[in-house]
Amino acid sequence: MLDRLLQEPGLELAGISGTSAGAVNAVALASGLAQDGREGARAALRRLWTGIADIGGWHGWVRAAALPGAATAPWIAPVQHWCEAWQDVWRDAWAPALGQTVSPYLSNPLNLNPLRDLLERVIDFDCVRRSGGPRLFIATTHVRSGHLRIFRQHEISVDVVLASACLPLLFQAVEIDGQAYWDGGFAGNPSLLPLIMESPADDLLLVQLNPRQCESVPTTARRIVDRMNEITFNASLLKELRAIGLMKQIIEDEGRCARRVRSPLYRRIQALRVHRIDSQDRLPRLGASSKLDTRWRFLSRLHGIGVDAASQWLGQHRDDLGRRSSMDLATEFDA
Repeated sequence: MLDRLLQEPGLELAGISGTSAGAVNAVALASGLAQDGREGARAALRRLWTGIADIGGWHGWVRAAALPGAATAPWIAPVQHWCEAWQDVWRDAWAPALGQTVSPYLSNPLNLNPLRDLLERVIDFDCVRRSGGPRLFIATTHVRSGHLRIFRQHEISVDVVLASACLPLLFQAVEIDGQAYWDGGFAGNPSLLPLIMESPADDLLLVQLNPRQCESVPTTARRIVDRMNEITFNASLLKELRAIGLMKQIIEDEGRCARRVRSPLYRRIQALRVHRIDSQDRLPRLGASSKLDTRWRFLSRLHGIGVDAASQWLGQHRDDLGRRSSMDLATEFDA
């Protein structure tokens, strides 16, 4: 979706709020945009995801374990072939079961994470912190308190991004300044308030990936857990959208104009236009196990779904930007 939006003439990004994979995308986009403009941002996103496809296999873990010369050793090809043959079994059955029964402090005592090396190679974090481009807001969850912690542009580092994408059953908590953080999706997925209050744009465009609804009531243990996770990671977003809708309704009912509203938040909410891009007709069919699939052919498929969804939305709602909301918050939460 970002790749398609970056190709749209006249569409400027004033701020980006990202959580988990969204945080990874946000810093790649910001780094590329600051160095080489829109085409630089598109190139940075592609380098990021081709790199993720690479580290999802055997080579990434060899590099993470820092085994010198192993990536080019003659025995690597047959071992890699064997690993790829078992990838589907691992993703669909063993990984979920292992993650729910074995702590990452036992299953990964060295705290290996190939994503760290990739982010440091692909993204210029100094450039991101100095950039005068879109304002960045990266959400994390403070482990001890459970509170949302937003890291802003001048604070963003590789540890901040890894913290935002830290699923606690797969990776050890990421420590920043002595504090432990988990995936930001538990508390803000993504967090909307910083965008509303701290960016100058009056159009808020939400890119939503988690399914909002399921086709039927889950009855197997696996599907029940999957749906529980979807509901959990959507909860914070729904609360923020409900709050925005309620405040807009209150302002409308009271008949106040912007100059009579004293609260800066109310003035921003009154001016806010809300939009959403998603692909709820295609993404839910992939299943929760697809979130562990980092093979390039599958990522390319997701890229195509995103381009199609963004193109369809632009075709229907491009003229709404700057004029009106294309998402009806008043009817969004009917059961």
